Amino acid sequence: MLTAIGSGNVALAGGGPLGSDRQLGYDNQGIWKRSNQTALQGVLIGGEVLGALWEGSDTRLGKTFYQAIDASALGAVSSEVLKHTFRRLRPNQTDDPDQWFKHGGRSFPSGEVTLAASVVTPFVLEYAQDHPAAYALELIPLYDAVARMKVHGHWQTDVLAGWAIGTATGYYAHRRAQSLTVGVLPRGLTVGWRTKF
Repeated sequence: MLTAIGSGNVALAGGGPLGSDRQLGYDNQGIWKRSNQTALQGVLIGGEVLGALWEGSDTRLGKTFYQAIDASALGAVSSEVLKHTFRRLRPNQTDDPDQWFKHGGRSFPSGEVTLAASVVTPFVLEYAQDHPAAYALELIPLYDAVARMKVHGHWQTDVLAGWAIGTATGYYAHRRAQSLTVGVLPRGLTVGWRTKF
């Protein structure tokens, strides 16, 4: 699916764990520009932190922001451990998607797609039943997945694995009765600026 969506010029390298990995035609312009991808990371991290501090943990929205923080932290740790374990070379390092366990390899899974999926998943799970438009938040990890492939940062299976990890950590964080972050913060930091003013 991501190959069809993100394909422009496709080099037929083939391979990877699903046999679907292809190096897409390089595109670092317009919406695919790398600076847009890094800006998106900043917005996601800054948004979840500021949203949690503003709302506090006592509102539905605030609790969801804290769940997003938990999910993104768990996702970051998970993706880093897997990157160090599998050491897969990126498409900008090789045109062969079957280069695993190599020095300098950090392609599998995509940490940025993990971040995007982990931040949006608690919001989708919390609000989609009441507001089906919340499903549109899944466009954020979709965009990031295609963008990472366009700039030769990742293979298709890298971004799919990142999306799966982010979704799993988002689901786990959403299912918890209390946020992990709230559990370690002093109570004064979880009240919310909105309530204080």
